[in-house]
Amino acid sequence: MATRKRLSPEESRFAALEAARSLLIETGPQSVTLKAVAGRIGRTHANLLHHFGSAAGLQKALAGHLAEAVCATIADAVHASRAGLGSPREVVDLAFDAFDKEGAGALASWMILTGNEDALTPIVETIHELVDEIAPAEASHSGEAKQVHEETLALVLMAMGDALIGSALSRSLGLPETAARDRAERMLVRSLEAVTQKG
Repeated sequence: MATRKRLSPEESRFAALEAARSLLIETGPQSVTLKAVAGRIGRTHANLLHHFGSAAGLQKALAGHLAEAVCATIADAVHASRAGLGSPREVVDLAFDAFDKEGAGALASWMILTGNEDALTPIVETIHELVDEIAPAEASHSGEAKQVHEETLALVLMAMGDALIGSALSRSLGLPETAARDRAERMLVRSLEAVTQKG
């Protein structure tokens, strides 16, 4: 009889969150249950209850896990763009992919619909931390840290909306599926051009 590898609490929690992330992407937010995640990683329901307290706790932890991973990637892309190694489109694509391909949009919608709005707090707080990290550098270029907050709000709302109804709405309006991404890219390009002109 094979024995399961003993994981530290941190390793067990991380494995559960990665399994939850896979389930979210593969079959949607309704499948992110303690039972499904436990089955995927070969742990017990009680083990996951110990780590997360409830399915709502698991979803809140997953939201934070997704937000941290995505914001770290976006921060790297922003810094690369500033150094001339990346482009505004890369930043846009990372944000849109987070809400679409990575499932953050579906998870956020599911949590709202099931009355678990407080589970959105980790997403909001992590995005805020990202903006605070980026904004001082922007302020030194343009004197307008508020502009970064406004652009982040617009980018996140566009990415969320696009993940939920972007394809259907674009088709209905006779626009390419990339229309929202294209618009977001133009917004960031204009912003960078304004910063360059002021500098």
